[in-house]
Amino acid sequence: MQTIEEILKGKEGKVKIKGWLYHKRSSGGVVFFIVRDGTGFIQCTLRKEVFGDKLKEIEKTPVESVVEIEGEAKKDERSPFGYEVRATDFKIITKAQEGYPIAKKKHGPAFLLDHRHLTIRERKYFLIFQIRDAVLRYAREWFIQNGFKEFHSPIFVSGACEGGSTLFELKYFDRKAYLTQSWQLYAEAGIASLGKIYTIAPSFRAEKSRTRRHLTEYWHLEAEMPFCDLECLMKTIERLISYMTQKVAKEKAKELKELGRDPKDLLKVKSPFPRITYSQAIEILQKEGVQIKWGEDLGADEERVLASKFDVPFFVMYYPKGIKAFYHKVKRDEPNVTLSVDLLAPEGYGEIVGAGEREDDYEILLKRIKEEGLNPKDYEWYLDLRRYGSVQHSGFGLGVERYIMWICKLEHIRDAIPFPRLINRVYP
Repeated sequence: MQTIEEILKGKEGKVKIKGWLYHKRSSGGVVFFIVRDGTGFIQCTLRKEVFGDKLKEIEKTPVESVVEIEGEAKKDERSPFGYEVRATDFKIITKAQEGYPIAKKKHGPAFLLDHRHLTIRERKYFLIFQIRDAVLRYAREWFIQNGFKEFHSPIFVSGACEGGSTLFELKYFDRKAYLTQSWQLYAEAGIASLGKIYTIAPSFRAEKSRTRRHLTEYWHLEAEMPFCDLECLMKTIERLISYMTQKVAKEKAKELKELGRDPKDLLKVKSPFPRITYSQAIEILQKEGVQIKWGEDLGADEERVLASKFDVPFFVMYYPKGIKAFYHKVKRDEPNVTLSVDLLAPEGYGEIVGAGEREDDYEILLKRIKEEGLNPKDYEWYLDLRRYGSVQHSGFGLGVERYIMWICKLEHIRDAIPFPRLINRVYP
């Protein structure tokens, strides 16, 4: 038995494939079946001169039935996939019921989300998830090549990392716990054990947002590094993003084109990236007529305006202390500014990476925890990291779905993940 992927890579001659009947049509004495098997899609032709009167019955096979087809694989430019299987034998392994909900007609987003378990069978999602798989493999390749170790942290946590207003609270036996917003605090412990570390794991934010780029559960690609200042941090981020983006543009060009993304757009993504300060960003926005003052956070609308000015990712540096989490290191010569940086994707997509140096001074960190109205007792273990061997260190978090949304040129972040969790969506 062969996979469809093997055929599409040039396997010709006698083959046997198993898969799901994706689409069907007929023309004269020929029935065209589009079959997918998880590795690809291919057109199969079933002709009357081969199957005789059985062809009429075969044609009635419901879509999404699991089938086995034997025949001759041939390169054929008339096929939508460049190859076809000219069938000599056909079997139904599992006959699907009639009335498959995802018909060819156009459905609204709510209907498709209600039937997400079936919607992900569509070719669009096959392409997106192929790229998603590749992106995460390329990221791991880069981390391994550059001496990082994979490190895991808890999903259940006892305190906030990014602020209490976006925490999902739950009962943990006889006490409260929360779903993690980031691995970061635990990563800062991990660097004293393994040095440079990374993770790819889910994070949770209870943000009551309905924008096209927010999920309540998303995948976080995070890294933490000892003996690394802000300059070291930005160079690490741009090297990683350049590597991932260049590689996906070269190795997944066909999939990107089918999704509407010209790979040439991504081949321009090379380090170093442009840099502006938060103060410069405010000036740009004000000149564009955006009503914003220094000290206010950049939201989706503001980032969209900034990101429309660039055709490659760019850094925004030195955010005010008042809009950043307690762990961001305060710039020593500007106490109202932090050593923080975000990476924004171009074309209006906005933030894809949040990063910064971590506060390594015990007294300053304790003061910042109190300023944020947090209970220092909840962070005793975290404060210990400053008591016993504190070191200059930095880290970042990349939102996997936001990155995929940008490189695949998607309209909404919900399409970048198989089963999106939104403010109004937790089914299926």
